[in-house]
Amino acid sequence: MNKIDHYREAETRIGALVRGLEDPVAAMASAASVLHELVPAASWTGFYRVVAPRMLRVGPYQGPVGCLEIPFDQGVCGAAARLEQSQVVEDVHSFEGHIACDALARSEVVVPVFDSQHTLVAVLDIDSHEPAAFDDTDRKELERIVELLSPCFDRQSQP
Repeated sequence: MNKIDHYREAETRIGALVRGLEDPVAAMASAASVLHELVPAASWTGFYRVVAPRMLRVGPYQGPVGCLEIPFDQGVCGAAARLEQSQVVEDVHSFEGHIACDALARSEVVVPVFDSQHTLVAVLDIDSHEPAAFDDTDRKELERIVELLSPCFDRQSQP
């Protein structure tokens, strides 16, 4: 399978899993699992949730232990949240303010996740131990995939 085929498979599987789902945590967990399996270069795949003004906290993920909290003014995830724009970083060690949650990480792609009102609710973060593992194709395909999650944040079940 080529890169696009992997993403199309992920989109199909995630779409089926989250259709009608009212639980954003279950949606993020399912998406992280599918993407970690289907993105060959991924060493860490998961979400950081917006939990307070300008603060992200680790959410569902696959891979080694991640950073627990990331302020919007630190790291690639913080930049994606602060700017509300995807970030593709070929060499994380050259990214000013990079946070080394995984010392072996070499490249990273981070995509903001919005609810249907376009309020930032999380970021999807995928790290790789390979340099320059991600490009604009990854960014575009992941942006398509996170759009599938937006309705899950709108229909959150209340306990």
